[in-house]
Amino acid sequence: MRFHAYIPFCPGVDCGVDYGSRRTAAGARRVQWFCGSVAERECPCSLTAPGTASDSVKVTGDFDTHPTTTFTAPMSVDITERTVLTTGTGAVASTGSQATIDFTLYNGTTGAELFTTLKTGGSPIPVTVDESQFLPGLVKAVSCAPVGSRVVAVVPPGDAYGSAGNSNLNVGPTDTLVFVVDVKDVGPAPTSTAPATVDPNLPTQATGVPQPAPAGFPTVALAPDGTPTITIPPSDPPTSLQIAVLKKGDGATVASGDSVTVQYQGVIWRTSTIFDQSWGKGPVTFGTSQVIPGFSQALVGQTVGSQVIAVIPPGQGYGPAGVPSTDPAKNITGTDTLVFVIDILATTAG
Repeated sequence: MRFHAYIPFCPGVDCGVDYGSRRTAAGARRVQWFCGSVAERECPCSLTAPGTASDSVKVTGDFDTHPTTTFTAPMSVDITERTVLTTGTGAVASTGSQATIDFTLYNGTTGAELFTTLKTGGSPIPVTVDESQFLPGLVKAVSCAPVGSRVVAVVPPGDAYGSAGNSNLNVGPTDTLVFVVDVKDVGPAPTSTAPATVDPNLPTQATGVPQPAPAGFPTVALAPDGTPTITIPPSDPPTSLQIAVLKKGDGATVASGDSVTVQYQGVIWRTSTIFDQSWGKGPVTFGTSQVIPGFSQALVGQTVGSQVIAVIPPGQGYGPAGVPSTDPAKNITGTDTLVFVIDILATTAG
């Protein structure tokens, strides 16, 4: 789920003031853009230029529908190229913000479609506009795009899965990727709740009545301060989203679109390792639309004071892109099932 320091997102599409540019190691011009006036320079985005390859990709179909995409394979590029097909009029995906996107992924070397969120069973995914957190090529596709935009990006292995490739997606170590991306929403990335703003009466852990866990779920043991220890069973993970209530609270019910304050811990089923948590840092607050689909579904309809456990398959998590990490223990692959234990502390209508 990943939470990052908040950088205010651009409230419109008045970007384009070029306060400086630089060249990548490969010589491509990367422009640092800022929205509005000089005083608004806290709202940057990094613009990736179009090129011959990205301009050659032809896409038909409306925004928010599965595209028909044609290009001549094999494609090969040294740096990511990005062409805007349709320019939206909403908020701009600035550095550090969170964009909610639909995308269709193709192997640029073979021409095959590999994955899409725009067919039955797919759902949009949140992407933090930060190349250290997601595939750099996908982030470059999204960065600077206003909501309502459709863009195409042609991405070399170095900005994708590198020399390892991705066998689950049939991506080889030298394969180029082609993304067609629809930018559906942009907002601030979820952020830790600053200690000075925390209600002193706000519990730091779920206070509801303990409930028996269903058979087959990971087990959860709690430290006195509420920190969970999740133990993964020695079995294959379920293939569908599984949610259970471990403590039943009696507070307000979380509705879709609410701003929710929680404590959480996330574990990768495959490795049994913690890849992200709020414990040790403090509660976090975010909108139900700002998180991966499975996490959102685990919240909506639950009551404040509850603790829930969610077993999230990749299709309702980070999808085939996963979340690459330089730390092998935290590397989420495109086929990883995730387990979250979530304490719901407060909710406010969105």
